[in-house]
Amino acid sequence: MLFEDKEIYDDDDDNSTESEIDEEEYSDESSDDDDIEVDPRETAAEKEIEGDFDRIIQGIREKDAASGAAVLSKDWDFNFIAEKEAEFRDDLREASGVGRKKKKGRTAGPVLSQQVKSLIGEGNQAYIDNNIPDAVRIMSEVIRIEPRAAAPWTVLAQCYEDMGEKETALKLRVMAAHLRHDADEWDRLARHSRELGYNQQALYCYRKVNSLDPTNVDAFWDRASLAKEVGDFRTAKHALFAILKRFPHDLTVLRELHLVLVELNDLPTCAFLLREAFDHHQKLHPTGGGFTELDILLLADLYNALGEHDKAVDIIRKGTRWLQGRQEQRYWDLCEDDREYDIPGWNRATAGEGGSIEPGYFSLDTNTRHRLAVARIKMGDTEEGKRHADAVLSEDVLDYAVLFSEIADAYFEREMYAEAKPIYELLGGDPATSSIYVLLQTAACMRNLEQLKEAAEVYEHIRLADPTNNDAKMKLAEIYEILGETRRALDLVYEVVDSRKKRKNANQSQAETLDPSGSQAAASTSLFTEDKLTAKSKAAAARAQNRLTHAQLRELEAEKEKEVIKGFKRLKEQWSAMLSGDDANAEREWLLEAEKLVDMFRETRNLFLTSRANPFRGMFPRSRKRKQQAETEADEDRMASRLQLDLERDSLARKAKSGDKSGSVSIFRGVSFDDWLQMIMQYCFVLTKRDQFDVADEVLRHILVSNAYQAPERQDAIRLALITCAICTQNYTAVVDQCRKLVTRYQFNNEPLRIMLASISSGLRPTDAFITSTLQKHLFREMKLADAAVKAPESLRWNNLNKRYAHSGGVGASAKGEDGDVGDDDEGDGDGDGVPTPEQGASEKSHHGSISMAEKSPIPTKHNPVIVAIYGQICIAAKSYQSAIFYLLHAYDYAPNDPMICLCLAIASIGRAMQRQSDNRQHLIAQGMAFLSQYRNLRANDPETRREVEYNFARIFHQLGLYSYAVKHYEKVLQMAEETGDDLYGKESAYNLSLIYVFTGATPLARALYRRWLSV
Repeated sequence: MLFEDKEIYDDDDDNSTESEIDEEEYSDESSDDDDIEVDPRETAAEKEIEGDFDRIIQGIREKDAASGAAVLSKDWDFNFIAEKEAEFRDDLREASGVGRKKKKGRTAGPVLSQQVKSLIGEGNQAYIDNNIPDAVRIMSEVIRIEPRAAAPWTVLAQCYEDMGEKETALKLRVMAAHLRHDADEWDRLARHSRELGYNQQALYCYRKVNSLDPTNVDAFWDRASLAKEVGDFRTAKHALFAILKRFPHDLTVLRELHLVLVELNDLPTCAFLLREAFDHHQKLHPTGGGFTELDILLLADLYNALGEHDKAVDIIRKGTRWLQGRQEQRYWDLCEDDREYDIPGWNRATAGEGGSIEPGYFSLDTNTRHRLAVARIKMGDTEEGKRHADAVLSEDVLDYAVLFSEIADAYFEREMYAEAKPIYELLGGDPATSSIYVLLQTAACMRNLEQLKEAAEVYEHIRLADPTNNDAKMKLAEIYEILGETRRALDLVYEVVDSRKKRKNANQSQAETLDPSGSQAAASTSLFTEDKLTAKSKAAAARAQNRLTHAQLRELEAEKEKEVIKGFKRLKEQWSAMLSGDDANAEREWLLEAEKLVDMFRETRNLFLTSRANPFRGMFPRSRKRKQQAETEADEDRMASRLQLDLERDSLARKAKSGDKSGSVSIFRGVSFDDWLQMIMQYCFVLTKRDQFDVADEVLRHILVSNAYQAPERQDAIRLALITCAICTQNYTAVVDQCRKLVTRYQFNNEPLRIMLASISSGLRPTDAFITSTLQKHLFREMKLADAAVKAPESLRWNNLNKRYAHSGGVGASAKGEDGDVGDDDEGDGDGDGVPTPEQGASEKSHHGSISMAEKSPIPTKHNPVIVAIYGQICIAAKSYQSAIFYLLHAYDYAPNDPMICLCLAIASIGRAMQRQSDNRQHLIAQGMAFLSQYRNLRANDPETRREVEYNFARIFHQLGLYSYAVKHYEKVLQMAEETGDDLYGKESAYNLSLIYVFTGATPLARALYRRWLSV
């Protein structure tokens, strides 16, 4: 949950110690106040405020002030990092929602000496006599002697206010407030500080209000508003969370929090909160209310930004239906398409997609339909997305220019350049909607569609409109290079090089003219540095306090390297003892040592970077910013040299962009990554043997995403280790999942399929995993791609990102199943997304360089019976015999002499004949026996397989109820087993034969079989 139970936040308060300062009442207060109930958390908050006061005073004294007056003239900046840590603890308490009673009328303070009391009296008298200078001098002396006395601060503040120095007076009142613990006073000081522009001081005061009075929601709101105003979004988030804890699902707070979380890039949390609010208001107002259409759009935008497009579609459909008062019409959820919001005149190609439900023709706002179009396009449902997109594009472009642009961007992201180009052209044709970005996208679409001359014209237009756009110049130069206009391309490259040199000189001269000190002319009278601090600058300041130097980091890394080398040495010494089994504690000691090393590996952030494409470059890699800039400049110079030499076009394309990932490291802390991987897999195997598969699975899946193990051979080794552990614990769902990944990785290859079949060979649970819908859909798509590769190889294009072939039209109609029992989509395979269009081929080659044929999977030239037969076997296991016959007959056409296919066809035919829906049982039985006879002709020639044939014949006759024939073949199997002295198929035959004997009343014969074959 986002908000945990309150006990989590109470540790700070419970561990606080009592102050050693004896407290007494300085002012004359009623003794009845002692009976007021005081929350210990409030006492802890007060003591923390007093601790802040002590830090301020200590900071003042460390400045070696000569006198109290001199001290007061200083700029009081206390430790900002310590204050931030205290603020973080307060935020946790605020989020806990713990209420407390407000203590009033008590002003704690130290025991004052007679001298101090006398000075306070003299100061008060001087103020009454309007002798302001003497009052200031006396009270400053009192503060120097005893700074924890509250009265001198108050009198001194009043003196400065009378003298017209309101800023100094405010500062003194803030100091005095530390000693009173009055939430209302802190609130007044916060408002006053904000009026004077002391925003950091105001935030500090608001924090004290929240600490003393967590029920003051207005203070939380003011703090959040001010924090957002100054760019401190983290503080604003904590304040709004505290309000949200007291008013769950409040839409006003959530809308404000949405802006803050977007600035912090915390989109998942924002989406979670809005979805929770949506569910809450939907239950609270069944006919609509609370939530607005704008809130639905915000949530849909968040899901689209997070890539969760299916959730965006779901929230739009359900949310709009709810707001229209149709929440009870849940039957629309059965439709995979959006026919609920069709526009009159739309004709759907297949009426069966949504069953018998006719289109609803319910109204849908243009903005909402736009979100639905973007989500459908990005999730791959382009046909449905185009319907909505066309409806949005029919509106006036001037009114909906932003929506037009986002739809075009969605098409462009899916590499549907033919659809994106007209929209960009429409936007670029009007000065009110045109921009450099739109023109760049238009040119990019033209180039990807091989319309090079038109793209060059657009780039020329961009060049004239923005002469400083070097990116457009370089792309234009590449097009001229492809078109053979080398001279013009070379001129453009020279322009870019000259522009780069001028920009570098300008930056150097600008740096020299800047004031290096950066000091401000006037000192602030605030207790804080009132610069506009962002969340990043605060985090950087907090990290700088405890950051180790580079030398210290290297020293620490050297120590860890020594520790790792010693650990691996101890593992090798304990490995042999653990395998021998002589020492009972050897395995436990080995596991403990290996666990330390595995945890050390997994906790190293450099091994688990966000971008997996970047290899591990050591614990102290050089900054790549300058290197990337140098590479860009080198590319420009290289292109200029290449154009001057006028090399052949194909050679130019290969050198245009280098894919070299130099700088990768193969050793981590003195041990090679192969040795690390071997140790981690051994560790996981031992854990699996000790019934700790969940831990082993977590470790291996974590290692799978490490940058050090992104090479295909290492990925395969880790996946095979996962399969091994899963087989050991009979977790066949995990086995199938990893085998699917291997099938995806090795397209048009039968070996991963054979690994999968060997891993789930027999049993009930393996069968359940074998017939899961995800595996069925995955194999169906692979089967369709293999079929297309043979029949229409030109319809496939290589996707360099996924390293796979896929249909050139994306996941359109060709990716959908023709058979009714197969769907078309599931997660995690990524086998068709982002595929280049056919028109893009030559352009992609010139832009990205030619793709090595070694990287591509070879396209098959003949049909593959293996995957088709496996799909038919899935249908058999799912008792969908009619579908099984259809696919197995295809496999039989591809491999008519395969005995396994013949046997499967016999099983499917007999199985279909035994079903009630069968329309011609005799034909199916005859067909099954024909295939079974063909199976015997192919398989019975070998004496070792003859027993298998006899058993399968017996099993078929047994199923058909022809017991006399079944007994004959079962007895042949038993006779062969007796002759050879083994029990291959013997126990199975004996058990099935005993069932027949018992059913027919021959129990003595059954007992004889039990004693001979089925007894232990």
